Amino acid sequence: MPVTIAVLKETNKQETRVSAIPETVKKLTALGINIVVAKGAGENASYADKDFKDAGATIATSNDNAVEKADAIFCIRTPDAKTLGKAKKGALVIGGLSPFAFDDKGFKDAGLSALAMELMPRITRAQNMDILSSQSNLAGYQSVIEASHAFNRAFPMMMTAAGTIAPAKTFIMGVGVAGLQAIATARRLGASVSATDVRAATKEQVESLGAKFVMVKDEESANAETAGGYAKEMSDEYKAKQAALITETISKQDIVITTALIPGRPAPVLVSEDMVKTMKPGSVIVDLAAPMGGNCPLTEADKVVVKHGVTIIGHTNLAGMLSTDASALFSRNLFNFITLVYDADKKKIDLSKDEEITKAITLMEKGKAVHEILGAKPAPKKKAPRAKKKAPAKKTTTKKTAVKKEPAKKKSTASKTKGTK
Repeated sequence: MPVTIAVLKETNKQETRVSAIPETVKKLTALGINIVVAKGAGENASYADKDFKDAGATIATSNDNAVEKADAIFCIRTPDAKTLGKAKKGALVIGGLSPFAFDDKGFKDAGLSALAMELMPRITRAQNMDILSSQSNLAGYQSVIEASHAFNRAFPMMMTAAGTIAPAKTFIMGVGVAGLQAIATARRLGASVSATDVRAATKEQVESLGAKFVMVKDEESANAETAGGYAKEMSDEYKAKQAALITETISKQDIVITTALIPGRPAPVLVSEDMVKTMKPGSVIVDLAAPMGGNCPLTEADKVVVKHGVTIIGHTNLAGMLSTDASALFSRNLFNFITLVYDADKKKIDLSKDEEITKAITLMEKGKAVHEILGAKPAPKKKAPRAKKKAPAKKTTTKKTAVKKEPAKKKSTASKTKGTK
């Protein structure tokens, strides 16, 4: 039997993306995989049911019908309990599952496996499966667009007959994927851009994009990056030094974009209320950390508020504002993952094909928690079997037989002479 993958219509009211697009459906069906797409799954991202059907998918009347016979389920966000309850036992749920706020109940009850794509390891061969990078890239871009809408001045410097307009001063806090794209976008719009990060290694990246790098340099900042490429949480002493520098810098800015997140923890506060008070009236803050509490305590999730004359934007799904492109990138991430683990000969998804990746992202297996995020103990590392000691070679004794040497013939010293008559 061929593998069947269900593509859900997202039920979260704020979600506009879809986890597969006609392009990836066509590629998956070419591999011999059946694709079932819930009716209207792509309508908010401008992908019509007809386009999915033309690509080879079957259109199901609802999410419940889509998952009934599915071996795997694609999703942007964790499906609701009702849909999970209709899924086939042992099915794989693959997508954005918010692992640090994961509710395992529906998965336990239905005996499902959960694969959180947010936990994709940051290794070279997994880059094309990394949903955090693909979606953060778009969020960084959109953050600048949102700031430009709220800002009541122009971004670039303009020299006119009536006088010169100064460029907007834009400050990016946190230079990950989103931060770098925000820098690049603000620069394209003509802003004067500076950026900060606790990781000294980002200085070169910032300057390569034409922005100025601002940071507290000390011994701690030299080791501020985790093995996975994320920023570490810094000491209180470092935070105090950084706050002093940021306070001085931020008072001169027109636009501030904050992007700092620490996996599994509330977002660190980077812009205090006192700092907001020092900003010029009409300034704008876009807080990309709003889903995790915000880098500014005045941020309100999914709201645009004005505090002390400063507009603070707290959208939690900036990538979703670019739903067509965001869906395309997300779906390609999932497609690249499936092609890694799909066994075309056996017509099955085989998670053992690359355990370094699959173990890192698997939260649950058939209803059982297996990831340490959910409190499961990490599996003990298999010890390599001891090499068997080679038996010492047996000494073979051979009887030596005496060989009698013949006595050497004595050479005659007499010389032969011819006889005389």
